[in-house]
Amino acid sequence: MGERNTGYNKGFCKTGAKTCHISHSIEPLCKIQAGIHVVPHIFQAPHIIKPNLSMQTDENRWNDLDHHYMAMAHEQARQAMYLSSPNPRVGCIIVNAGGRIIGCGHTQPAGEAHAEIQALNDALQNGEDPAGSIVYVTLEPCSHYGRTPPCTRALIQARVGRVVIATSDPNPLVNGQGIEQLRHAGIPVEVGLLAQSTQELNVGFFKRMRHKKPWVRVKIASTLDGYLALPNGQSQWITGELARQDGQKWRARACALLSSRATVVQDDPKLDVRTVSTPRQPKLVLLDSQLRVPPSARIFDANRSVYIFAAVSPSTQNHPSNHPSGQITYFVAPNSHGKIDLNQMLECLGQLEINELHVEAGGTLTSALLSGKWVDELLIYLAPQLMGGGIPWAQFTTLPTNLADNLQLKWLEHVAIGNDLRLRALVMHPPT
Repeated sequence: MGERNTGYNKGFCKTGAKTCHISHSIEPLCKIQAGIHVVPHIFQAPHIIKPNLSMQTDENRWNDLDHHYMAMAHEQARQAMYLSSPNPRVGCIIVNAGGRIIGCGHTQPAGEAHAEIQALNDALQNGEDPAGSIVYVTLEPCSHYGRTPPCTRALIQARVGRVVIATSDPNPLVNGQGIEQLRHAGIPVEVGLLAQSTQELNVGFFKRMRHKKPWVRVKIASTLDGYLALPNGQSQWITGELARQDGQKWRARACALLSSRATVVQDDPKLDVRTVSTPRQPKLVLLDSQLRVPPSARIFDANRSVYIFAAVSPSTQNHPSNHPSGQITYFVAPNSHGKIDLNQMLECLGQLEINELHVEAGGTLTSALLSGKWVDELLIYLAPQLMGGGIPWAQFTTLPTNLADNLQLKWLEHVAIGNDLRLRALVMHPPT
């Protein structure tokens, strides 16, 4: 579960901001050339995530207590929901030979203790010796020096008696090496208990480690007949207060929030986290191809890092003056049509260690992301209203001629939130 060193350098300062030009180079590493940061092209792997089962075993080998303690470890991991980014959300429970929990912990902010270290320290602070104990951890312990020392070393030094791991770590710097180190030290290791729970809790981390891009979740607030605004653009509010509060939780768990110039000009949103207690604001990603968003826009008010993707180079005139200096980075990433290259944008965000990208935008950007097969999940708040016409949340430029060609979804959940309905669905792209 160690952090991954991406080798990314954020470029050079210019009028209190940074400008990064994105090329289609196939160099293996980022490089600096004449003051311009060139982000290399990254090979696009297949979009569908397939679980890595190479280290997994049959869950039938574990008893009810094993399931109970691993479920408790996942409860610990959920406490890192708004905390651990860009690291995965990991939880750890330590149980002594008598079946008593002597330590627990979850991942702290990047650069601080991992879940295993938290749990070991908790045991020691409780006056307990972890020697001979069973360690339940939701992700393979890291085996390398990143921002912190390897957790495998601490477990070996603590002389634990057994380690049960939900799933192996997809990070190429770990990926089975932590398991191997523990076994080499004579510690029995079992892998595969409640693996799916870990993967669901860390969909963004698994996606980025395997495909070098973030997990893209598009949030939509819509009427029952599929409209997100009146013909005049009015959209506040289609859904109720409880649904809007629930949406704040999904913002808070994301590494970054994505929106477009059209949404900013139409609604002037703050697009920040306000009703959820969180130690950090997600970063803001703004798509503004011609850099026409006014510097006075409220979206620049929050104290957070801002990544602006454009098709033209910025100037001092259009640099937002009301944002803390140095927190804005411009990325120049044009496609052949003079628009923003969305694939390059997502590759760049992967290098910036963005795990989950939460999209709140209009129908144009949503449709472009769906058409490009870049969306992983839809988060839809459906209001019990009929508008009969207006601005739809999706409108494709090319329509299918056969029902079998429709974009296919897989339902994840449907939950009543006040008077509204929250729907979550996976976007099922065919393998490439």
